[in-house]
Amino acid sequence: MTQTSSLEGRTAVVTGGGAGLGRAEALALASAGAAVVVNDMGDAAHAVAEEITASGGQAVAVTGDVSEWSLGARLVDEAVRRYGSFDILVNNAGILRDKMIFNLSESDWDDVIRVHLKGHAATSRAAAVHWRAASKEAAGPVYGRVINTSSEAFLFGSAGQPNYSAAKAGITALTLSTAQGLSRYGVRANAICPRARTAMTESTFGDGGEYDGLDPLAPERVATLVQYLASPASDEITGQVFVVYGKMVALMQAPQVENRFDAAGSEFTVEELAADLGAYFTGRGPYETYAAYGVAALEKPALAVDA
Repeated sequence: MTQTSSLEGRTAVVTGGGAGLGRAEALALASAGAAVVVNDMGDAAHAVAEEITASGGQAVAVTGDVSEWSLGARLVDEAVRRYGSFDILVNNAGILRDKMIFNLSESDWDDVIRVHLKGHAATSRAAAVHWRAASKEAAGPVYGRVINTSSEAFLFGSAGQPNYSAAKAGITALTLSTAQGLSRYGVRANAICPRARTAMTESTFGDGGEYDGLDPLAPERVATLVQYLASPASDEITGQVFVVYGKMVALMQAPQVENRFDAAGSEFTVEELAADLGAYFTGRGPYETYAAYGVAALEKPALAVDA
């Protein structure tokens, strides 16, 4: 491992770190030398922390619900108190309440937005407070990395996940705002849209069948990108969105203006809009929307993993 990819002397917080993708990320960061504060709701966080320490790393568990605003500060404070620094935030905690929009209850909406979007915001806010103060004290930029977990659900507008899709879109916007707002302090913030076979996604991906070698949808494949984005080697990468699974990492392009319509006079009339927009959209296909359906074309080559 080169010096620029080493996380020796760094401290990371991983939310949802007790299982699945979060566990794989915590282990990957620890393997690179980082001390890890593992957050989850129950005993699983302690099990992962013990797994890290048993292998010679440094880790501590802090249990709690990320949607409780005060937990963000508690996670940062524990990192600094125990290991002397706080450098990396990996937001992964989440839940599913999948329903079509016509079956969606208020609690289905509130629970998913609360855990995913508010949970990301709570920890990001606490991290931002810490790094801003540290930068002012140092009179210059400090080391800070934020890796947020978005999803292809926001890219597609998943029909059975209106709550989850909205939360993930919000997380992407939060990531962009964090990257813009904290760049002056030395912080880099990026979002990943992972495909990983975990307990939360088993209904989507199933058990995976038989593979020679590592499952193409193994969480460890995603964790490698997280480890890199957490490292000094990624210093020039911020405000980006990556789709990652199999043997592929795809960088998403920012939305572009497809066309512009201008009124003939000082303002549009309804009739003019009907003529201009109506003609433009005549015969347009059902998948030719703002959704990034082109990402689906990445699937086959990405999963064709040579073991």
